Amino acid sequence: MARSERVIVIGGGIGGLTAAAALHQRGWTVTVLERAPSLEPVGAAISLAPNALRALDVIGVGDEIRDLAAWQGDGGLRTPRGRWLSRADAEAAAARFGGPLVLLPRATLLDRLAALLPPGAVRTGATAALADPGDRARPARVTAGDEELEAELVVGADGINSRVRGALFPSHPGPAYAGFTTWRVLIPVPGAEFASHETWGLGRIWGTHPLKDSRVYAYAAAVAPAGERAPDDEKAELLRRFGDWHDPIPAVLAAARPEDVLRHDVHHIDRPLPAHHSGRTVLLGDAAHAMPPTLGQGGNQAIEDAVVLAHHAAEPSAYSAARLPRTTAVARRAVRVARLNMAGNRAAVVVRDTAVAVLSKAGPALFLRGFDGIADWRPPYASGREHAGQR
Repeated sequence: MARSERVIVIGGGIGGLTAAAALHQRGWTVTVLERAPSLEPVGAAISLAPNALRALDVIGVGDEIRDLAAWQGDGGLRTPRGRWLSRADAEAAAARFGGPLVLLPRATLLDRLAALLPPGAVRTGATAALADPGDRARPARVTAGDEELEAELVVGADGINSRVRGALFPSHPGPAYAGFTTWRVLIPVPGAEFASHETWGLGRIWGTHPLKDSRVYAYAAAVAPAGERAPDDEKAELLRRFGDWHDPIPAVLAAARPEDVLRHDVHHIDRPLPAHHSGRTVLLGDAAHAMPPTLGQGGNQAIEDAVVLAHHAAEPSAYSAARLPRTTAVARRAVRVARLNMAGNRAAVVVRDTAVAVLSKAGPALFLRGFDGIADWRPPYASGREHAGQR
């Protein structure tokens, strides 16, 4: 491959920056076009499973991220009154999957990824559009304002409402509403001591997890009509829905200010794309396979996409063939989990909770079994960490 080949990455989120870093390390000349005025993350924190951490090892930041993050796994699933349905621990997760599940602020991960790129590689405030996906005989073309750029590869990492995806597959229906909305907070909670947990109620869930920097990441979800918003503010809405749930949920809500609460409706790619590429243009992350957050794998799969793309960059069809079956399977599992933990029928909830408790007593915790076939993924080529014999 000629080492002067150019790649344009449209979108400066986690997947886009990981792809840019991986391609830069393999000799590509990289330009990242991000329409936002800065690389501020959407969301509060991100959970990284061993599959994504091994992908980050490929670009040399896996150990740094492990050091900055809090291990997940201690805790488990609870009912709104506080009864434990399933218990798990971090050491068991690490032993099962060959490494820990970790949690850290999205901003920290974005900063570390951006630091891997050469000065000037990232252009913010740049609204880009795909003008021509290219083919074997001609480069792809992208417009950014009045400027037109050419590249041997274009990466559409522009999120769930991807304009690149719309240009490549105009007949695809795009994202569909998943039936529920989410809230997230990332705040200090003075005096809070607790085990990480996710709590499943009637058409509602809540999760609370401590971070390494002493802040708490909490998230909630509830069945709701698309576009619905609180009549006052979203903290008040959380208090109405979760204020009488078990500790430490009331303490987290007491510590949160209304401006700390982020709310987003959940959309996903319900119908898989026919491919993750066309010509010299590829899609990754939410642009290709947006999924419900119920497995915490959206960002993880984008990171996987990025290192697999770098491996197959000279042949986009090989990237598509490698990623489409896996991401489709993971997305479908996330949808199944969403149906389970967002169950809105009381009888179904009783059956669900009883089954979770029984299954957890019979073997590894449900929390761990849910990651089988996902967290044990390994990149298609060895990282320097693996060459050094570290596991």
